[in-house]
Parts: sequence; structure tokens; C-alpha cells
Amino acid sequence: MKIMVGGTFDPLHDGHRLLIRRAFDLATPEGMVIIGLTCDSFANLKVHPIHPYEDRRRDLVAFITSLNPCTKWEIEELHDQYGSTLNADFDALVVSEETFPVGQSINQKRRERGKSCVEIHMIRCVLAEDGRWISSTRIWRGEIDTHGKIISKSDEKE
Repeated sequence: MKIMVGGTFDPLHDGHRLLIRRAFDLATPEGMVIIGLTCDSFANLKVHPIHPYEDRRRDLVAFITSLNPCTKWEIEELHDQYGSTLNADFDALVVSEETFPVGQSINQKRRERGKSCVEIHMIRCVLAEDGRWISSTRIWRGEIDTHGKIISKSDEKE
């Protein structure tokens, strides 16, 4: 299967790691995974600071390499929330609960263009220790680390 997944991935946290692992699991060794990574101008629309594209790409490549995947993969630069998903031939899209509406929008736009809809595989967002979603915003605010561990005020002083 050819699978697509996308995001800003900054900082790369356990929710992102689950999303990417799921894409590789679905693709199987015979398949292909396309990871869309937002370009700097699109990523900088976020409410928190974003590391440069090349830094985020390096971290993403390091994580994927650590998985030692048999599946072929590539990273595609995203200039909007759709990337090549509106016209590309692929089988499935992996999204989180948070980005599920984007997946639905992709299928709607594909229908409008006469393209077939793709399967949408939604993963549950990974929860931090406090039971709330792990998110890049929460990490940037200093509430949690990339694994969802609560950062206490005493941790910051050390």
C-alpha cells in the first residue's frame, strides 16, 4: 500500500512517532510511505516558534532511520495542508483525531476533482501524564516533555 501522512513534527513527540509508525505498519514492506513535512512559511503560521525545515527534516529522518524500515519512504515538502494528496495516486492517509477533518476535506476535494477517495486511518491522540493530549504547543509552553511527562516547576530550576 502507498500511505501518506503529514505534519510539522516540531518538536517530534510520542504522538507524531505513533502516527509515523502506523503509516509504516499499514504500508507493509512492499509498500511506500510519503511523509509530508510543512515548509517554513506554512509552519510559521503556528502560534508557537518552529525550528527551521532542515532541522525538522533531520530529526524526522533520524527517527525513521531508527525504525529500520524495510518499506520505501520519502519526505515531501508541504506548502499547504494538502500537499500532493489531492492529485496523487495512493491508498490511505494516516491522521490523528485532531487532523481527521483535514483527511475528510482531502477526500471531498478528491471527489470534486474526479479522483477516488482514499482510506482514512485515524489514530487516537497520545495522552500525557495528566490525561490531556500531547501537543507541540504544550511542549513549547514547557508544560510537558516530548513523551508527555509533566514538567514541574522544580524540574525547571534544576
